[in-house]
Amino acid sequence: MSAVLPKKTAAPANTLKVTQIGNSLGVILPKEVLARLKLEKGDSLFLSEASNGVTLSPYDPAVEEQLQLGRAFMREYRDTFRQLAK
Repeated sequence: MSAVLPKKTAAPANTLKVTQIGNSLGVILPKEVLARLKLEKGDSLFLSEASNGVTLSPYDPAVEEQLQLGRAFMREYRDTFRQLAK
């Protein structure tokens, strides 16, 4: 017997308005978004181009790329690292 599961619907999009902040323009993120991203006053937020627009992330994409390269290197030389650890 199979069960039909309801389709997951996308969370409603929050509309953010561009506002004057000092001599600049900016948007104010809701506190729920800040909590989910674990961001506090003074933290950095990174903007990346995406196929459907832009992505905001608390993680630097350059560091993520370096981590992926390091993990690939460690996988490739896993046996060598095990021998060195003995």
